[in-house]
Amino acid sequence: MSKLEENIAKADGYLARFRKTGVLNHIDGEAVPAADGAVFESISPIDLKPLAKIAHGKAADVDRAAKASKAAFREWSSVSGSERRRILHAIADAIVARSEEIALVECVDTGQPHRFMAQAALRGAENFRFFADRAPEARDGKALRTVGQINLTGRAPIGPVGVITPWNVPFMLSTWKIAPALAAGCTVVHKPAEFSPVTARLLVEIAESAGLPKGVWNLVNGLGEDAGKALTEHPDIKAIGFVGESRTGAMILRQGAETLKRVHFELGGKNPMIVFADADLERAADAAIFMIYSNNGERCTSSSRLLVEKQIYQRFTEMVAQKAKRIKIGHPLDPDTVIGPLIHPLHEKKVLSYIDLGRSEGAKIAAGGEKVAGPGGGCYVSPTLFVNANNRMRIAQEEIFGPVLTAIPFEHEAEALALANDVQYGLAGYLWTSDVMRALRFSEQLEAGMVWVNSENVRHLPAPFGGVKGSGIGRDGGDWSFDFYMETKNVAFATAPRPVSKLAH
Repeated sequence: MSKLEENIAKADGYLARFRKTGVLNHIDGEAVPAADGAVFESISPIDLKPLAKIAHGKAADVDRAAKASKAAFREWSSVSGSERRRILHAIADAIVARSEEIALVECVDTGQPHRFMAQAALRGAENFRFFADRAPEARDGKALRTVGQINLTGRAPIGPVGVITPWNVPFMLSTWKIAPALAAGCTVVHKPAEFSPVTARLLVEIAESAGLPKGVWNLVNGLGEDAGKALTEHPDIKAIGFVGESRTGAMILRQGAETLKRVHFELGGKNPMIVFADADLERAADAAIFMIYSNNGERCTSSSRLLVEKQIYQRFTEMVAQKAKRIKIGHPLDPDTVIGPLIHPLHEKKVLSYIDLGRSEGAKIAAGGEKVAGPGGGCYVSPTLFVNANNRMRIAQEEIFGPVLTAIPFEHEAEALALANDVQYGLAGYLWTSDVMRALRFSEQLEAGMVWVNSENVRHLPAPFGGVKGSGIGRDGGDWSFDFYMETKNVAFATAPRPVSKLAH
């Protein structure tokens, strides 16, 4: 039996119970159907066959989950930081123990290749460990002294929070949002994306099996227009953490305005990778390939615009094109696969429409540019490179969220900066140059929340993660996550008698 056949057999085994019982909601520690019994069907992008029936939660289900979170908040928020640390480490241990199951199920659910999902499952455990270790200090503040007064600041969990996660790397991104909320002492109502809901069910099961009290973490499946809307409008939910499209983020902001919800958005990107002639071109080409074609190109931080100094433009784009043509497209459970099927036929249609649009705009396809008849006949699209493009084209301005790279030449540094900043987004940027002074001044002026210099996207968990402009509000990572999930209070003490202003004698 080949490794692919072995992985398929294991994945079928792990998914058997969901095919039999469906994927239920999880409210107040119990697996429950939707209040009205409604379901929707999830399909695998590998072969477009039904994967499982998913409980279709709506406002009544969200209300029940929000009330369970509110009821559990008093006890969970009073648990000591050291005890929360112990529980979160136990969750991390349980994730590691079931990492094979998580990765295989996620591959079938999303189409993402196993080589990336195996890492993402373990990354989820690391997210829990990172925030677990910070739980004992989450409420700490500062002592601020002035003449005759000392101010003591402290933090407290904000309350029940809503977390809405995307379909591209759902397990890992769920841990990235939920782990700091739990470490801070918040309770959670989680609504996963309807295209990839299965591993969210695994995750809440794992958490409670590791000792998380019932009601602290609730799961409601559903669509954005019903479950998502109900969550963002619910008065018991104090904040919404969302990862997804910029347009949806704007909608959530409007929906939460009536209840003055705090929001944290990680939204879309059209991230530039800028390559100067003095860069290490071989390493830069490998980084360009990795940052657009890994995870099927379905990642917010992908470097989907390639800005290249004109004198090396042809040479460099040919390097990238040759590498792109050698990428293996295949079944996501095949260990050798680099690109699997896109998440859903609707998304495949969108990506292919942008490829047609690029042709009509006058850009030239140097690699890929077509649907591929991959194993199972699912949503396979070849890694695509557009050349002879300019920044006014829609393929250079709009988020495609697929394995499509648009290469644009520039004459000099000032033009490169202008091109890089001339989009509505500002999530990430990637700069390749051997000139240290240029790297410093360029990265300082680049309109992006994160910049990597001479590197692909390598995350450091204590560092802030987030974007500017249309790419988001707020930052994740390190103490920045606690800033979102917690309220800060200041108490001022007089340290010496001081005259009090008298308004009457």
